[in-house]
Amino acid sequence: MNLKEKYLHWTENSDPDTAAELKAIGKDEKEIYERFYKNLEFGTGGMRGLIGAGPNRINRYTVAKATKGLAEYIKAAGEAAMKKGVAIAHDNRRKSREFAEVTAGVLAANGIKCYLFEDLRTTPELSYAVRRLSCFGGVVITASHNPPEYNGYKIYDDTGCQFVPDTAQQVIDEIEKIEDELKIELLSLKDAGELIEIIGKEIDEPYYEEVLALRFDKNTDKNIKVIYTPQHGTGNIPVRYVLGKAGYDLTPVEAQCIPDTEFSATKNPNPEAKEAYELAIELMKEKGADIAIATDPDCDRLGAVISHNGEYTLLTGNQSGAIILYYILSRMKEQGTLPKNGIMFNTVVTSTLGDKIAAGFGVETEKTLTGFKFIGDKIKQHERTDGKKFVFGYEESYGCLIGDFVRDKDAVQASLMFCEAADYYKKQGKTLIDVLNDIYKKYGYFADNLVSVTLKGAEGAKQISKIMDELRANIPDAIAGHPIKEVVDFKDPPEGFIASNVLLYNFTDGSFAAVRPSGTEPKCKFYYCICAENKAAAEAKMAAIKNYFKVES
Repeated sequence: MNLKEKYLHWTENSDPDTAAELKAIGKDEKEIYERFYKNLEFGTGGMRGLIGAGPNRINRYTVAKATKGLAEYIKAAGEAAMKKGVAIAHDNRRKSREFAEVTAGVLAANGIKCYLFEDLRTTPELSYAVRRLSCFGGVVITASHNPPEYNGYKIYDDTGCQFVPDTAQQVIDEIEKIEDELKIELLSLKDAGELIEIIGKEIDEPYYEEVLALRFDKNTDKNIKVIYTPQHGTGNIPVRYVLGKAGYDLTPVEAQCIPDTEFSATKNPNPEAKEAYELAIELMKEKGADIAIATDPDCDRLGAVISHNGEYTLLTGNQSGAIILYYILSRMKEQGTLPKNGIMFNTVVTSTLGDKIAAGFGVETEKTLTGFKFIGDKIKQHERTDGKKFVFGYEESYGCLIGDFVRDKDAVQASLMFCEAADYYKKQGKTLIDVLNDIYKKYGYFADNLVSVTLKGAEGAKQISKIMDELRANIPDAIAGHPIKEVVDFKDPPEGFIASNVLLYNFTDGSFAAVRPSGTEPKCKFYYCICAENKAAAEAKMAAIKNYFKVES
């Protein structure tokens, strides 16, 4: 079918609400083109897109299509896989519950057992549920920290790790066989009977126990004041429960605790953005709090603001990750539990400060491509081969993992460990800014920055492709007088990596810059990690290198 035929097919054969939405844009050729010129891409970790009618939007039909592909993959694995089934969770976004029920309904129509959470749950708890219930896989409906007009669909394997590319491709192959997403069969919760089982506290309670067991300090006599915002998302109950049980004096940003689909009380639900903390910082000042923490809507990322000498500083994900890593390894060493074969994972766009910290404690670092699925997969690989002991995994994008009973980034775990670090060091008369400065004194000064260029739609995709093509055609020997050791093009990757659209510029002094199109958003991302003798030198070097790429923060 051509584009116009696809539009008419959807208008004539979908449910009344979808048909009405499409009829309303009947004279808008540009909008019809954007919705119908391609199918919403199902990538290596699932799909994410604007909510709306049409094959290039996320809706009940594109969710059903993705799930039908997953169902065929599971059925090909045999009856045992179908009986093990799939755990399903969702966040607070528009249509998230509907999409979760569609997912369960399609799987059930294919004879596959489903465990559907009763209400909102975090992404890391979905990963935990897959492992706890010995499922064959999992699905979570979320678009993480994207604006409210987005939603998404992520799939997990039997270890609770997001599908890695080779496995995801098998699902993609099945999805591509589906000719008409409007005709996919699904069962209602009522008609599915025992094939769909509703789950809740029987997963919550052991998950909370495992998180609390991560503590180095079981004493509930805490010395810090914490402000917390879940940014209207799924972290509200688990983070407050865990920190409450651990004894922290926690004040929530009440206006942002409501699971609001529109994120109405926050300017941005992304913990990477300064404007996400406006209400939290007001409360910090009112309560005299030491730190404010924020989790994103699906509660897999943690951001933090630190009160220090009258200023309120938002840490980058590299900085908070380095602090948590340093705290964990320090306490392990102090308590005699630091493993001799410890290993830490981070990504090729994560600051190398963590690598230096790990090496200082005799812990190995292994790099992965961007995406926590690669870290989860590395944990599995080492479990099955050399038995190296996982101690920490993190990305610059505010995601980390401490206990591997989950195989995705976990902001509930991170919240607990970050607060414990803040309390531990406050009892020594230090803020976490003091701790970060101590780390710099010991391992060298590191500055990091991320610039994201948003380029939406079909034209935006062409522009992003053009940016990457031009960079590949003009590989320099130096940038702003700073010699380059090598430029790694992951389209032709080094051993141990799969092909990916990433360029990594490694400088001779240990600094790096990297460029990659986002896999989940219409953005081209520019990453900078700068090593220098002090802050002023790092900022000057950063400005010069950023100028080469001609993008602004």
